[in-house]
Amino acid sequence: MTDTPISPDSTQDESGWRVRILDLSGGAEDGIVEDIGGFVDLSHANAFARAYVRDSIERCRVPGASPREVLQAWLSFGEDAEILDVGDEGWRSANELDDFTANPATPMERDWRALDPRRLVEDDEDDE
Repeated sequence: MTDTPISPDSTQDESGWRVRILDLSGGAEDGIVEDIGGFVDLSHANAFARAYVRDSIERCRVPGASPREVLQAWLSFGEDAEILDVGDEGWRSANELDDFTANPATPMERDWRALDPRRLVEDDEDDE
């Protein structure tokens, strides 16, 4: 970590912080599925990325699989997430893969939809 605070001007665009979803199976161009913007702060983007990867790992988990088998399945078929342009301040899946593959997630830990800024916008429009 750095002692220098991140400048919001250099790490976010008009739509807020951005999370890139990466297809680990190689099915998408350059591995990029999509870039999602509109996160209100870095904590929001980090929480979304973490939950998204947690859900992806659980979708790759089969009953009786060892942590190594879960990891291999995720690396072959799953999706990763990274926060764009934040350096060491952004959440990284590599830091938690051992824990994620060894311990199944609760429904709350994998609920990235509740954190999705696209859903927040749609919900706001529905209220009008």
